[in-house]
Amino acid sequence: MIALIDYGAGNLTSVRKALTALGAEFATPTSAAECSSFSALIVPGVGHFAATAGLVGPWRDAIGAAVRTGTPLFGICLGMQWLFEGSDEAPDVPGLGVLPGRVVRLQGNAKQRLKIPHVGWNGLQPPRGPKGSAPHAFSGRILGGLADGAHVYFTHSYAAPVTADCVAATTHAETFSAVVERGNVFGVQFHPEKSSEAGLQIIRNFLEVSRAC
Repeated sequence: MIALIDYGAGNLTSVRKALTALGAEFATPTSAAECSSFSALIVPGVGHFAATAGLVGPWRDAIGAAVRTGTPLFGICLGMQWLFEGSDEAPDVPGLGVLPGRVVRLQGNAKQRLKIPHVGWNGLQPPRGPKGSAPHAFSGRILGGLADGAHVYFTHSYAAPVTADCVAATTHAETFSAVVERGNVFGVQFHPEKSSEAGLQIIRNFLEVSRAC
């Protein structure tokens, strides 16, 4: 059973529809203590990072404890940003901190008409290797079955930098992490539930990971 975490900032309706379409069993826990009874956790989210303050305290502690015991965790959009140490959007609100680094504001490019917020479809690319070397193939379990360049739907103003945990990046004036994976922790900056078959494949992959645990 998948736990879909509701902290008042998630686009739960569309995520529920995607999970239902894939035949997943899920529920929305009403207390943090329930997290330990689920086989996997999904933290969705839209809007300002300050909204994740609703997770500070028992929820943050319970989710962190579940991750440490091997429970798969999937962060979507704002939920992915919350996996990091924090965000410049709300400097006083801590992230979960299971991934190192901070989320920063995208700069855009007026000359290229690349506006912020970044809203629209972008292609996923493997992150570049050291010192600007050529990109390597997709790695990680969350991207299984996806082709280089698969397009997904973004809507955000802040993003995580490309770190060692980045398994797919994209570019909107600057390159940032679009998909991250570390052990049993996964995150996507875009909305897979609104990204057609590519997005459903990513959710399907997470469900497979959850079943294997």
